[in-house]
Amino acid sequence: MDAVSRLVRLARLEGGLDVRCLLAGRFAIDHDAVGPGQVPFHLVLEGRCTLTAGGSTVHMEPGDLVLLPHGTAHRVSASTGRRRRLVEEPGGAFPTRRTVGAEPELDLLCGHYGVESGAGALLFRLLPPLVHVSLDASALAVADLLRAEAQFDGEGTGVIVTALCDALLAMALRSRPGQRLSTPALWTAMGDDTLGRVVAEIVARPGEAWTIERLAESAAMSRATFVRHFTARTGTTVATLVTAIRMMVAADLLTRSDLSVGRVAGTVGYRSESAFTQAFRAALGTSPARYRRGRASGGG
Repeated sequence: MDAVSRLVRLARLEGGLDVRCLLAGRFAIDHDAVGPGQVPFHLVLEGRCTLTAGGSTVHMEPGDLVLLPHGTAHRVSASTGRRRRLVEEPGGAFPTRRTVGAEPELDLLCGHYGVESGAGALLFRLLPPLVHVSLDASALAVADLLRAEAQFDGEGTGVIVTALCDALLAMALRSRPGQRLSTPALWTAMGDDTLGRVVAEIVARPGEAWTIERLAESAAMSRATFVRHFTARTGTTVATLVTAIRMMVAADLLTRSDLSVGRVAGTVGYRSESAFTQAFRAALGTSPARYRRGRASGGG
């Protein structure tokens, strides 16, 4: 299995649509901050709008996808045209918000990813507060399927939408550097030919000794060039990447296998169970044993 596919599967996400917006003219819709376990996203199918979150402003066009990995409060708006009343119509899988008395100028899908407290939380925690991606042709085809399913809104729509949302996330993670319109982020290294190969090796064999020297050799770069290239592309450190992947794999093993904590530690590259426990606690705020008990009892 390739690295992007494995990371998305490890995260155990569940994507879904909250509302489809068919809007015209001037409007402003505020979205409150959400707590751990939810990652909002917005996808423009037609038209244009502006998204503001914290100190960042993003002008969105058709094919633009914005993720808010930290659940930041944000506003979606348009500043031209007449302000009209909005109504929300119920649907089988999700409601539709419409402008009254005008043909839609904007077709916007608003949804979220449900995130478990382990690997999924780690994946999104390592992204910046706002991720803006311009989708490529294949991802736009998925977006068109989402639109068709939103229009159908019938039996099976929920499960189909979930699968399509997961596909969109994978496509965003593998996007090329030129498609990413926001700040560098750890997982967008997947779209870089050289760094993508390096990340794939770590994901495939997290238990090996991944020193900077070894990774630089794999990338056919000097140590200094590799570190500089990695930091420029991702905005983080090599150690953060290696630890994050190891903890994602460990969280999955603790949840879905019967391996002892010591065996899990060895599988993800730790010779000492105590060193693994310390790293796991730093990443997820709890010990491996307590995390396993919580997952077994259905906790977050």
